[in-house]
Amino acid sequence: MACRITELVIDAADPERLAAFWREVLDYIELGREDDGSIEIGPASGAGGPQPTLVIGPTQDPRNGKLRLHIDVNATDRDQDAELKRLLALGATTADVGQTGTESWHVLSDPEGNEFCLLHRRVQPV
Repeated sequence: MACRITELVIDAADPERLAAFWREVLDYIELGREDDGSIEIGPASGAGGPQPTLVIGPTQDPRNGKLRLHIDVNATDRDQDAELKRLLALGATTADVGQTGTESWHVLSDPEGNEFCLLHRRVQPV
């Protein structure tokens, strides 16, 4: 038997802002809150389905260096250029991690500076 990723946990200085950003990016809803200020977001179908939820928890610790894990996203209902415009309008910014400029993906940062990539391929919604 194998495991499946069911949750990704992200530390944030401002969990409200980061949760709002990722809700819009992924078309997720708020699933719950914890007493420590953590916010869980996920698909409308809830936790435990094929898509992992995101748990965004508060931290005062500064981020040091490049993340060792990042999220890749693919558009589901538009081409990559249109999705890039949408993500930038939501508050993403372009990020330079040493790309050559010939990549088929775009490297972006969320409002807290966490890098993620917008890949070229369009995928079917889950």
